Amino acid sequence: MSHVRSIQTIKNGLGLRELQAVLAVAELGSFRRAAAALGYTQSALSHQVSALEAALGQPLFHRPGGRAPVRLTPAGEAVCRRARRALSEVEAVAADAEQAARGEIVRVRVGVTQTAAAEIMPAALRAFRDDHPGVEVVLVAADDPDSSRSALRRGDLDLAFSYNAETDEYVETIAVLADPWVILTRRDSAIASLEHPGFGVLDQLDLVAWTRRWRAQAELEDAWARRGIAPKIVYRTDDNLALQRLVAAGLGHACIGRVAARRAIDPALTWLEPDEPATPRTIALCYPRHRPVTATARSLVTAIRGQAA
Repeated sequence: MSHVRSIQTIKNGLGLRELQAVLAVAELGSFRRAAAALGYTQSALSHQVSALEAALGQPLFHRPGGRAPVRLTPAGEAVCRRARRALSEVEAVAADAEQAARGEIVRVRVGVTQTAAAEIMPAALRAFRDDHPGVEVVLVAADDPDSSRSALRRGDLDLAFSYNAETDEYVETIAVLADPWVILTRRDSAIASLEHPGFGVLDQLDLVAWTRRWRAQAELEDAWARRGIAPKIVYRTDDNLALQRLVAAGLGHACIGRVAARRAIDPALTWLEPDEPATPRTIALCYPRHRPVTATARSLVTAIRGQAA
């Protein structure tokens, strides 16, 4: 039966040198080569790895002996994943400190959707500013997910919001909150009093919609078509405020995310959450995988997730 490791015991054996040692051995496949690369004796490096293994209570390497390369155990692979992030964070802390010491403005550039800019970032920035009063946060309109990913890879953005984003070899994603489709309508409309509406109630009704260049809108309409639901789309727009104003004016209903619907801009508006699933919508934060994310940007991520929760 496995025994519970003391957190203090793990902390005592877990330092930056130990993490660097494990990563070097993993990447070079040899204690001897890793020691030479880090400027240690082989016995000193072996001691660092052994100290971490003892603290965790798990072997991190398969050691076949002879000239055969050492290989990571499953525990070792898990440690390496975290170690890379931890060391990247330390590098980011040092970069932030150097930037501040030179008197430069610490800046975080965030690609935002309209919903993120209006409904998520104000509360997150209020919390973030208390601990980072001198940081400049630049919000950049970024509704197209492909453009956002390209901007992250180029270094034009530090973070970016996106819907239904997936991690790939260039971009890491963090789910922030679910934002399912709901039906936006006037409080005095014929459908406002329905207790358990489905999207089928929109069949043949006037609808204000996003343009189909938005992938989520196209997917939603395609899903309706497969089910024989055919609203009459009377207006299309790319602007969230304009869409809500058109619905408030009685020109049609609309489908928007629940996050925006909860804070509709006109008291004449209400929203209905269909009792059936639509195409999924999850708001996520993206950041580049192969470029260090600054400690300041990570603090902003924490503030965003805290406020979204």
